[in-house]
Amino acid sequence: MNEQNYENYWKLTLEYTNFNGDNFLMTLKTIVQFIDDNKFDKVYRKERYVSLQNEVNHKIPKTDMASVRKSINQFVKLGFIKDLISYNQETIEFLNAKTDKQRKSIFSKIVYKYSSFNSSITHPHNWSQINFLLKTLEEIGKLHKLEVIALMLVDIEKHNKGYVNQTELNDYTNIAKSNGFIERKYNQVGYLFNLLKKLDDIIFINDNLYFTDEAKKIFREVSKIATKKKRDGYLHLLYKRQLQAESTEMLGQIKCMLEKLSYPSLVASHIKPFIQSNASEAYDPNNGLLLSRNMDILFDQGYISFQDNGKLMLSSQLNQDVINSLYNYQLDNTFINSNRKRYLNYHRTFIFKNR
Repeated sequence: MNEQNYENYWKLTLEYTNFNGDNFLMTLKTIVQFIDDNKFDKVYRKERYVSLQNEVNHKIPKTDMASVRKSINQFVKLGFIKDLISYNQETIEFLNAKTDKQRKSIFSKIVYKYSSFNSSITHPHNWSQINFLLKTLEEIGKLHKLEVIALMLVDIEKHNKGYVNQTELNDYTNIAKSNGFIERKYNQVGYLFNLLKKLDDIIFINDNLYFTDEAKKIFREVSKIATKKKRDGYLHLLYKRQLQAESTEMLGQIKCMLEKLSYPSLVASHIKPFIQSNASEAYDPNNGLLLSRNMDILFDQGYISFQDNGKLMLSSQLNQDVINSLYNYQLDNTFINSNRKRYLNYHRTFIFKNR
């Protein structure tokens, strides 16, 4: 521990802290449009960066160009863009989100998957601090706010397991207290806490950071399931949140997409099974339907499926009384898009029991 440079801390700085605000969204749209307009230019050049700064400053004027650069670099740190050449697909989903709730889930997914607080346009970095923090939270169960701050001193590259245990965290906490880090880096600490409070399904209660009850249940269940492919609990939770937001948008509240009933517990049911999905498919909300537990079981086991127009398909292996009770159900075409059709085709071909 004594050999580490504790000034190499997690350097999160943000120009805007309202991630649904006009300034945040307008700046991001300007950057995405700039990348699209220059998509054939794959080499970083200083003059290109200067040109982007001028465009951003034209849309949202600043008192100095340092603030403009800060407003651009926040999107690198948060994971929306990688450089002046590319951005993540979720960035477009974020910009196209129709509700703040839907945007929040996509924001959480972006930050968890791609953020790197020490990165900038000119100096990329591969640390994934939020991922490390949440893995530590998963390992320990709760984090006091002083422990959250202490994590900002961790050199992630020195912890190959992707988190620190309680003993290691205690050491970092003692160092943060003794070297005055908390007082000296007040702004960076504030930015981190603001960000954590904007993420889905983690919550501060009495100065302690927890996963919500639903997230805790997911992590417990995942740890007990011996599969060839381990589910990432947090990404799965965000995947479910996006389906809930879609259900709310289309049906007025969170309901089963098929039965249109507001059950107290609904399942984010994969269309193409999780175990058979690649990394991008596993947490793609288009590869999912929000279903009641009964409908999820029938769908998961291939006793029901859907045509591209949403009409319910019923396996001949079902008893006639079940077929009669389900015959008139249909998935509204508002839940059907080209990506979801692709997954439904897979389900009909490989999962549905049509004999």
